[in-house]
Amino acid sequence: MDKKNNKTKISKILKNKKILVSGGAGSIGSTLVKKLLEYPIDSIRVLDINEHALFELKHEISDSRLRVLLGNILDKDRIDMAGKNVDIIFHAAAIKNIEISEYNPIETIDTNINGTVNMIKMAIRNKVKIFFNVSTDKAAEPSTLYGTTKQLTERLTSWAGIHNEDTKFASVRFGNVMDTRGNVFEVWKNESKEKKPLSITHPLAERYFFKSDEATNFILKCLLLIKVGEVFIPKMKSYKIKNLAQKYSKKQKVIGLRQGEKIKEVLITKEEKKKALEKSDMWILSPYDNQ
Repeated sequence: MDKKNNKTKISKILKNKKILVSGGAGSIGSTLVKKLLEYPIDSIRVLDINEHALFELKHEISDSRLRVLLGNILDKDRIDMAGKNVDIIFHAAAIKNIEISEYNPIETIDTNINGTVNMIKMAIRNKVKIFFNVSTDKAAEPSTLYGTTKQLTERLTSWAGIHNEDTKFASVRFGNVMDTRGNVFEVWKNESKEKKPLSITHPLAERYFFKSDEATNFILKCLLLIKVGEVFIPKMKSYKIKNLAQKYSKKQKVIGLRQGEKIKEVLITKEEKKKALEKSDMWILSPYDNQ
């Protein structure tokens, strides 16, 4: 009954709304786009830098409400055009690969931080109703450049939530999504096909996982809870990487942790947990907890 009730409430929020999804041709973004099209929205604009991914999305989805926009979140004029008359923004565009981000720090900082600033400023200028930032568990006690940039996007979004009355701002912090492109399961599948031992970073490594449809359902559920710059953190299950790899093959090779990578990820820090509002399926961090 709760799920049905939630869906009705979400439908009311989304009804006749114009939506922009930055990074919307990516794994989580494209799943979110498909999910949003199940609701009575007016239209959805997908802004992405990946031309081929936009082409694939356009051919996969046959819906007159879909608009595909090629552009970069660092291009202020482009995002101003993309965000004109938009009601809701889901901001998922980012440089996400840990190794690529470590070796390309200027580009990573520029895209993840300055790009988010551009999106927030555009949302404020256009008086967008809701701005939802997609973050990662790497932002909790960050040890990588990627994690540090995402921690800052959470802070920026929360700051905007406190200081702006026209737009509701919030972030969601996820662990790993199983069916995203370039994930460990994709690597294992290819190694398995080639009869190679599976690459694992560390025998004791643990990660939080769930599926992209669970991620998008969680995002939409949080639309009902946004007040003023919260960070929503789902309660996710942690899995030992070695045990997951065993399901594909008994042959494994330890390749070592990548630069800055942790053995065990943290979804929420001990300090955050003390301050957070805990619900059955999530923690909610108020921006005022960091004041």
